[in-house]
Amino acid sequence: MNAPLVRLTSLAHGGGCGCKLAPSVLQQLLADQPAAQPYRELLVGTETGDDAAVWQLDNETCVIATTDFFMPMVDDPLDFGRIAATNAISDIYAMGGRPIMALAILGMPIGKVSTEMVREILKGGSQICTEAGIPIAGGHSIDSPEPIYGLAVIGIGSPKNIRRNSTARPGDALILTKALGVGIYSSAFKKGELSAAAYAEMIASTTLLNRIGTELAGDDAIHAITDVTGFGLLGHALEMARGSKLTLVIRAHELPFLSEAEALAQQGFVTGASLRNWASYSDGVTLPADLPEWRRHLLTDPQTSGGLLLACAPDRAEAVAQRIVEAGYPRTRIIGHVEAGRPSVEVRA
Repeated sequence: MNAPLVRLTSLAHGGGCGCKLAPSVLQQLLADQPAAQPYRELLVGTETGDDAAVWQLDNETCVIATTDFFMPMVDDPLDFGRIAATNAISDIYAMGGRPIMALAILGMPIGKVSTEMVREILKGGSQICTEAGIPIAGGHSIDSPEPIYGLAVIGIGSPKNIRRNSTARPGDALILTKALGVGIYSSAFKKGELSAAAYAEMIASTTLLNRIGTELAGDDAIHAITDVTGFGLLGHALEMARGSKLTLVIRAHELPFLSEAEALAQQGFVTGASLRNWASYSDGVTLPADLPEWRRHLLTDPQTSGGLLLACAPDRAEAVAQRIVEAGYPRTRIIGHVEAGRPSVEVRA
């Protein structure tokens, strides 16, 4: 007998990339773990919190591996599956690779979620994988207290095109390819306060594949790439700053936001993850003295399936940003630059 129809979000204590452990907690958990090195072929491991692991097979080919899964941030099972798959595949694009296949990760509270709903979640994931040109070649499922879905994704890339989050250079321009505010929208949705137009905007953003990353990695002007997800813009920018041993300067007035994000933030629609993020890394961030708290929440807001953050040669930044816009990412903006200095992030008005 099928379970009654329920709100998926009512079965989960968190949703989307807001489920991620806070950066400070993750650092504590990994503090005494053995280093992934000294495997010569392992080009990228856990050392800088990069988006995926990279293993070099030969002079021409690397294997790129990642996994990402979370609890629902929306109630429509098809949308949940699409968002989760888009988010998982993004890590391959953020390393400059091309995805080749995926494995499904599924945990469902049996007896609470109907068979039809689970099929729709899987269908949504399959739709995005088809769009990305890859098969879901297998997977694993368990009976779990909360609904969970995601993918393990395998990609390939050329060693010369691998882009890390730790290779920004002084003078680089910073480019962001999607608008911010997904976590704020998710918070409003769970409380029944998100408009239909804003929901459609959120789905359009979170199901837009970051495939432009593969193309950009072949451009020598692109020095570093990461995707902006659960730690918010400031958290992922700080990872780039610390990995590169440089200061990232973000111009607050240049940041792109989803159309209702600022108004909703002022009304208090923020996530617990935003607070945990700020508590975890505030010592590495300098904000304008008069920045309102609601604006800070926009900067620490967890982004589910967010955009790419790029460090680009300054003389090419305008052309690269325009190229990204023309490729289907209309909210792309140049949001700051990289300076020599203490590994940190500085937000300027």
